[in-house]
Amino acid sequence: MSFVTAAPGIADGRTAGRPRGNYTEERHMTTLAYTRSGAGAPLVLLHGIGSSRHAWDPVIPALAAHFDVLAIDLPGFGDSGLLPPGAGSGPAALAAAVAGLLGEFGVTAPHVAGNSLGGWVALELAGIRPVASLTLLSPAGLWRGKVPLYNRVSLRATRWLSQHAAGPLSRLVSYRLGRALVLGQTHGRPFRLSPGYARAAIAAMGTSPGFDATMKASATGYRSGPPIGAPVTVAFGSRDHLLLRQSRHLGQLPPGTRFAALPHCGHVPMADDPAAVAALIAASSARARPAERQTAR
Repeated sequence: MSFVTAAPGIADGRTAGRPRGNYTEERHMTTLAYTRSGAGAPLVLLHGIGSSRHAWDPVIPALAAHFDVLAIDLPGFGDSGLLPPGAGSGPAALAAAVAGLLGEFGVTAPHVAGNSLGGWVALELAGIRPVASLTLLSPAGLWRGKVPLYNRVSLRATRWLSQHAAGPLSRLVSYRLGRALVLGQTHGRPFRLSPGYARAAIAAMGTSPGFDATMKASATGYRSGPPIGAPVTVAFGSRDHLLLRQSRHLGQLPPGTRFAALPHCGHVPMADDPAAVAALIAASSARARPAERQTAR
C-alpha cells in the first residue's frame, strides 16, 4: 500500500512537474520506500547494511535547502520489501533496484551519497547509469578477497544482539553511557545521540529481512567495472572502528578519486557531525562537470 505525506496544499512530486518549493514526501513503493524533500539538483542517499533511510535524518534538513533529496530504503531494509526470488541480494542487485526507482522518477544523473554498504551500492549504480557525483562515506567492499573476519564477527554480533536483546538494549540507550556501549563501534560521538535515534538504529538492525542474504552476497569485495566519469569523493571517520585498515584498499576506486577525513566521526558519521557531512556532500557535488550539473537538474 502506498501513502504520501506532504505539506497541506502541496501536490506530491513523483515525476515531472513537481513543485519547486521545499516539501516532504514519503512513499512506500512495491519494493522500495523513500523520503523525498527539498528542491534543486537531485541527490540520492543510500544507507548501510542493517540500517535504513532514517540514518540520514540528521543531515537531510541542511541538504534539502540545496538539493531535491531522495533518501531510499534499500531492498530488504527499513520499510522496503525484499527483491523477487532470483533477483539477487548483493550490492549490484540493490543498485539495479535503485536505478529502477530513479527511472520511474525520470531522474537521469543524480548526485549520490552512500554510507557503508550504501557506498558500495553507489559505485555499482554509477556503473550502470549516469551519475553527477559520488560521495562515499566509509564505503564497504574495499577489501581484498573476502570480507575480513573482524567485520563479519562484528556485524553478526550486532545483528544477533539487536534481534535477541532488543528490549534490554532499548532500555540501556536511555542513558548516555548506554548509548556509548551500544553504538560506540559505529558512532564516533555516541553521547550526542538521542535515545530515539539509538532505538531506531537497534530496531533497523534487528528487523531487516534482507540482512543475512546481503551479508552472504557481499562476501567478496567491490571490483571495478565500467569507467566512472563522475567525480568521486571518499571519506572515513577518524573514529571508524568497524572498517579498519584491511577494509580500506582503495585500488578499485576510479582514478582521480579524492579523499577526505571526518574528524571525531565514526563509521556512520551522519549523526556524529551533520554539518561536516552535509558540507562534504555539497563540496563533492560542486566538482561535477557543468554538463552533469545541468543534466542533474
